[in-house]
Amino acid sequence: MTVSRITALETIDIRFPTSTTLDGSDAMNPDPDYSAAYVIVKTDAADGIDGHAFVFTIGRGNDVQVSAIEALAGHLVGRELEPLLATMGATWRDLVGDSQLRWLGPEKGVMHMAIGAVVNALWDIKAKRAGLPLWQLLSTMSPEEIVELVDFRYLTNALAPEEALEILRAAEPGRAERAHELLANGYPGYTTSPGWLGYSDAKLEALVRQALADGFTQIKLKVGADLDDDIRRFRKARAVVGPDFPIAVDANQRWEVDEAIAWVSALSEFGPTWVEEPTSPDDILGHAAIARAIAPIRVATGEHAQNRVVFKQLLQADAISIMQIDAVRVGGVNENVANLLLAAKFGIPVCPHAGGVGLCEAVQHMSMFDFVAVSGTRDGRLIEYVDHLHEHFVVPTEIRGGSFVAPTAPGTGMEMKADSRRAYTFEGELHHVA
Repeated sequence: MTVSRITALETIDIRFPTSTTLDGSDAMNPDPDYSAAYVIVKTDAADGIDGHAFVFTIGRGNDVQVSAIEALAGHLVGRELEPLLATMGATWRDLVGDSQLRWLGPEKGVMHMAIGAVVNALWDIKAKRAGLPLWQLLSTMSPEEIVELVDFRYLTNALAPEEALEILRAAEPGRAERAHELLANGYPGYTTSPGWLGYSDAKLEALVRQALADGFTQIKLKVGADLDDDIRRFRKARAVVGPDFPIAVDANQRWEVDEAIAWVSALSEFGPTWVEEPTSPDDILGHAAIARAIAPIRVATGEHAQNRVVFKQLLQADAISIMQIDAVRVGGVNENVANLLLAAKFGIPVCPHAGGVGLCEAVQHMSMFDFVAVSGTRDGRLIEYVDHLHEHFVVPTEIRGGSFVAPTAPGTGMEMKADSRRAYTFEGELHHVA
């Protein structure tokens, strides 16, 4: 067998001037410039396949994030590729196990996200070599192979490997049928496009109507900067969609615990289906207190949860009714497999965070894998959709009738077009390229 080696980790600082249109604006981030610390794992393989991935940021954080990815070059450049791809669980543990880099977390923050980018790029190569989209590649693996991907360290008091095997084996008989169903009908989504805080009331109302016309069965509004403003905007959205249509709200970590309870209570007359990130993403007990106080309104969080251990505690504390994984916040595909298994163990639906730069393209694979091979259901589960920046990706997200169309192209979906990478490489000043 021909041996191929990793020849380089190429990093690119990519930034889009989304602050000029206030796309992505919320109570905590009023002027984000959606960005990607992008990595290409380059090899000398005869097939010419490279691995593409990124970490999503909103601007200056890219300075730090790109450097963190570059710090991993010594772990990979020059190594044989095939052994890394054959045992992705061991590869993950090897990267995370560098004690000097791990000290910066441990297993959280920019270093852990950098590891996730490299891991995701390796999965991109693995899926492309298999000729399968990531969701399908994962769904063809045996329960034993999937369990091998997960680092169960710190999880066994909530989820043991044997329990994970039971979950996966229980879902195994219906895999083929669910994969066929997914390819035929897709995976339900909801949209945040109408809800950015910087939008005018007229734009909000127009985008809510567009969401209904596009077939979405839920929308989300950003809240948390001004209560009177939130009440007015919620009232306008509710007037468009009617009394029973699900509307979620997202505070983006803006509130203290007591403030969250009071604020959500003030919005309760409009029937929010869930409140997202009501307080610090690290405050497990705070989320639990909010969840108890505002029930039956549900609490959702997870886009800023730093690792599987935080998710474990949120579930153990009954702090969330909705788990929101992010494709690039944790240590890549492997750790999100752990998060999906934890959610299945606790019977909590996963509704991923998306939007941003390429997050829809990336995280849809995890939800689709969950449906086919883990939870075996789409009930109560939605993937977030935001309608911007998809045109920059080789395999852009496709929405049909408010649902994500299951991708069939090989890879993770994280590869950005070469022209877009060149046009939006940051060189000291944000610029718009037509």
